[in-house]
Amino acid sequence: MPSDLLNTLLSNLWVVFLVVLLFGGSIFVHELGHFLAARRRGAHVERFSIGFGPPIFSWRGKDGVEYRLSWFPLGGYVLLPQLADLGPVEGESQTDITRLPPISYATRMIVFVAGATFNILFAFVLACIVWVIGQPTPTGFFSTTVAEIAPTLQTAEGQDVVSPAAKAGLQSGDRITAVDGRPVTTFADIVELLALSSGWSDGARQTMLTLERGGQTLQVPIEPVLSGDERIRKIGITTVAKLLVGRVAPDSPAEKAGLQLEDQVLTVNGKRTLTYPQLADALRSNVGQPMTVTVVRTGAERVLTLQADKGVDLGIAIKSDVTYIHPNPFQQIGESIVKTLRTLGALLNPRSDIGLSHLSGPIGIIDNFVAVSRAGLPLALWFTILVNVNLAIFNLLPIPVLDGGQMLFATIGRLRGRPLPVSFIMTAQSIFIVLLFSMVLYVSVFDVRRIVRDVKADRAAEAAATPPPATPNAERSESDGPVNAGGARR
Repeated sequence: MPSDLLNTLLSNLWVVFLVVLLFGGSIFVHELGHFLAARRRGAHVERFSIGFGPPIFSWRGKDGVEYRLSWFPLGGYVLLPQLADLGPVEGESQTDITRLPPISYATRMIVFVAGATFNILFAFVLACIVWVIGQPTPTGFFSTTVAEIAPTLQTAEGQDVVSPAAKAGLQSGDRITAVDGRPVTTFADIVELLALSSGWSDGARQTMLTLERGGQTLQVPIEPVLSGDERIRKIGITTVAKLLVGRVAPDSPAEKAGLQLEDQVLTVNGKRTLTYPQLADALRSNVGQPMTVTVVRTGAERVLTLQADKGVDLGIAIKSDVTYIHPNPFQQIGESIVKTLRTLGALLNPRSDIGLSHLSGPIGIIDNFVAVSRAGLPLALWFTILVNVNLAIFNLLPIPVLDGGQMLFATIGRLRGRPLPVSFIMTAQSIFIVLLFSMVLYVSVFDVRRIVRDVKADRAAEAAATPPPATPNAERSESDGPVNAGGARR
């Protein structure tokens, strides 16, 4: 017990360390970009703050800059009174700007773009690390070959309808190569493009799938439905995944049959099992009688005989195989940029089903950082890369208060030959400050709902889990779990 407690404590400390390092680091490098660019260009820097609001603690450096850590970790700022007046957010400046030299247009643009530039540079450094250590990807996400088609799918309103995949005539073995003309290489690509799609036809949502079936390329229109708590477009398919044995209980029917860790289950009684539900159904339908299980072990197929009475635990847990991919840094950054732009496009497209409620605010981002940090360093780094690309692009949007908005004001002033009126800039910024914080509050409500829902689901899963979870070295996905002779997923 003391050993378990120590391991749990160390694990939680590691997660906290990663969250502070990666999430806090993402904010820090953005503001560091502004700070270094301003100092380099000779602009006056009054304050460097991580977070907003009153300071937790602060100190004044020998360079005259006030450095502080503030209470509200929604971002950070560098107070540059010569460049922008953001008093409602950053606090009033104590500097008499009339005694400071004017700042050129080039300096304004360099300083404002430096934050996003540093986020991209930080993401690139992390992408280099991921390139070396690899990014774990479950084979179920790494495949676009259809394994199973759900006969029905539950809509967001709780109504069971014929699944779009079954209605469109998709077949097991179909390989999806594109969604709405955009190539896909993983199941995650399919899910993402379906969720972000905005096609409609005759009053119904429509997405065009490109398939390979029997050596032929087919264009199949499909009508996705809104499903799940997040109300996103789904069609009701699963893709092929390796089913590996992650645990074999001592003296269990599985051990007596000769099953071993890392065995890949291929068939039950000669019938191919491509997904966890297919395996569970196959075992359930053969309860009480001998069943032949074909597995692959060290490259060779073996046929084992497994038998257990009804209600007896088979003593195995299935894990999903994990493939480590090594995308180069440019590919990682490019994919993150594409994901971000696609999401923004869907958000602005009135025909899509993506709204503000699907976005994550600071609470959701931190919760995601905790989740991926628990999953391991590679996934935490991958998520940090995505967050930094998001921060870079979001901050460059031409919206007052953001860096892009300040660049827009400076550019308009440059084109008209004189700066925009201070009163106009302050009014625009005040309005957008209210809108921005209202949006953050709105999004945070949905973040909290997701967290509460996930906690309840985890507790329900823990209460139903029997026998205990697989050994710590067994990688698991959402479809993993122990199997008993009754075939139930626990």
